[in-house]
Amino acid sequence: MLSKVLDNVRVLDLSRILAGPWCTQNLADLGAEVIKVERPGQGDDTRKWGPPYLRSTDGADTFSAYFTCCNRNKQSICLDFADAGDRDTLLALVRGTDVLVENYKAGTLARYGLDYATLKSIKPDLIYLSITGYGQDGPKAARPGYDYIFQGMGGLMGYTGRADDEAGAGPLRAGMPVVDVSTGMYATSAVLAALLRRARTGEGGYLDIALLDVAVAINANQGANYLVSGRNPERTGNAHPNLAPYEVFRASDGHFILAVGNDEQFARLCALCGRPELAADPRFLHNTGRVENLPALRAILADILILRDRKHWTDGLEAAGIAWGPVNSLEEVFADEQVRHRGMLRHAEHPRFGTIPLVRNPMLAGEPDAPLRPPPLMGEHTDAVLGRLAARDKP
Repeated sequence: MLSKVLDNVRVLDLSRILAGPWCTQNLADLGAEVIKVERPGQGDDTRKWGPPYLRSTDGADTFSAYFTCCNRNKQSICLDFADAGDRDTLLALVRGTDVLVENYKAGTLARYGLDYATLKSIKPDLIYLSITGYGQDGPKAARPGYDYIFQGMGGLMGYTGRADDEAGAGPLRAGMPVVDVSTGMYATSAVLAALLRRARTGEGGYLDIALLDVAVAINANQGANYLVSGRNPERTGNAHPNLAPYEVFRASDGHFILAVGNDEQFARLCALCGRPELAADPRFLHNTGRVENLPALRAILADILILRDRKHWTDGLEAAGIAWGPVNSLEEVFADEQVRHRGMLRHAEHPRFGTIPLVRNPMLAGEPDAPLRPPPLMGEHTDAVLGRLAARDKP
C-alpha cells in the first residue's frame, strides 16, 4: 500500500514553521518514522501561532490549529544543540537515520557540527535536505525569509489583485501560504527521488531547496507568458490571463465561477444566455479575441447573468457541459458532498485532547483508512525514542 511505502525509512525532522514540516508530514503519511526534534521549552514556533487553539481536557496544554495542519503522524523529542550531551544524542540518532530535514539559516547548523559534510562522515548514505529562503549561497543567502516575502519577491503578487483601473487596485497575496506549501511538496518529491537513487546506487546526497526558487517556479503559465512575450503580466482580478470568459460573475443571488475553455463552449454559453449571435461576433469568435476584448465581453455577460439566480445558470451550464463552480466558505467546503465522498475530513484521537479534525493527504486517495496519529505534544516521545536508542547501543 502507498501509505506504507516508506515504513522502513527514518526521518530526523529539525524543521519548524510550515515548508519543512509539510514535507515531513507527507513522508510520515507515507509510512516513514518521523522524529521531530524541538528545542526544550520553546518547540516549533507554530505551537504558539494562534488563535484558534485546541485545549486539552484538563486545560493544561494547547495545540494551535496551525501546528495541527502539518505535524500529524510524528514523534516529538526535545534536544538542545548547544548542549554537548544533547548534541551527542542527536549524532547517535543520525547513525540510524535515512533522511534529515532542516530549515535553519544557511551556515547555522555548521556551528554545531550538524552540517551535511560532518554528518556524512557519520552516515555516508544520509540524505540531507536543507530548506532556506534563498538557498545555501549567493548574495542573499544569509537573509531570513517567510512565505509572504516570497509571494512578493517571486512575482506572484505582481499580477495578483484587482486591475489598476478598478477600485481597490493593488497587489494581493494568496489567502494561504502557497510558497511554503509548494516548497514542502517540491521537497517531498526531491526526498523521494533521492531515496530512489540511494536504493539504486547506495549513495545519499544533499538537497538544497529554496523558497525563492519555488516562488519563481510556481509562476507556471504566468512565468511562461512573460518569457515568451517580454511583457509583465498585469493584475486582472479574478480573470484568467489566457482564457475568456474565465472568472467570477454575479447572478441575482450571489457569485459563481464561469470557466469557458474553448470556442465551442463559448457558443453553447451564448445560446444559454439567449444571445447566440455573440458567438459569431468577430470580437468574440475565438479565444484570442475574447481575451483582447475582455472588458466589452465582461460587461455584456454581467448584464445578462445578473438577471437570473445561480441555480438557473449553474443548472444550464451543467446541462451544456460548461465548467462552473461555487465560491465556497470553508464550512461549505467540508459540507460538500464530493469532499465528503472523497473522505477529505479525517480525525485523530488524542488521550488528552479528544478528537482532532485533520485533512486527508490527497496522495492517499483510495487507500484504506488507517488511524492517524495526532500531532505530538512538545517532547512527548523523548523518553521512548532515547530509550530505544540506549537499548540499541547497549553492549
